[in-house]
Amino acid sequence: MDEVAPNPKRILLKLSGEALKGEQIFGISNPVINDIADEIKQCHDLGVEIAIVTGGGNFFRGNRQKDLDIDRASADYMGMLATIINGIALQDVFEKKGLATRLVSALEITEVAEPFIRRRAIRHLEKGRIIIFTGGTGSPFFSTDTAAALRAIEIKADILLKATMVEGVFSGDPKKIKDAVKFDKISYADILSKELKVIDSTAITMCKENNLQLKIFNITKKGNILKAITNKEIGTLVN
Repeated sequence: MDEVAPNPKRILLKLSGEALKGEQIFGISNPVINDIADEIKQCHDLGVEIAIVTGGGNFFRGNRQKDLDIDRASADYMGMLATIINGIALQDVFEKKGLATRLVSALEITEVAEPFIRRRAIRHLEKGRIIIFTGGTGSPFFSTDTAAALRAIEIKADILLKATMVEGVFSGDPKKIKDAVKFDKISYADILSKELKVIDSTAITMCKENNLQLKIFNITKKGNILKAITNKEIGTLVN
């Protein structure tokens, strides 16, 4: 692989839980998580400071609690615990590949993760450690997209990368609308006005108000994490 100088120095990567399950119905796919770790290592070797926010959809999603007779807040806490499971798995695989990591949780779970302290997190990044943020925001009624935007702003990331199961932002759901048009670039205002369901509206508003660039791309294709950092043409750039 030819070495390419990355554009951003510090990134925050939002990994959906559903991406971690691969072809499985639920859980974590060993080939998928190892491929992700290999790409993260390539990016890290280029000198990129990397933070990750994990979703939990491969185990449980709080906003789907309507199927269960439980309170929304309780369901959201269950989803937060699912993100911690994914974070522990990512940390283990990363460290087996020689990457220094820190697992950080918005929920107090000191046996496996340290609490979020902004200055400490920034210092970890400056020392070349990969941070895995789990537990969402620590509060119910907020998505992990919002957690990703919040953490990206707090650590002063140059860009927020949202890894999804589609190629980027489309004019409609590409799985349902055959002639849906993909946008190479789009503004936050247009996403909100067109009500495009690609990322939580709260996260969009936070990014817009803090001038944080967002790139949405397909993680299911091997090599796309590295391309998302070094190649402006992949996915959709939102600013």
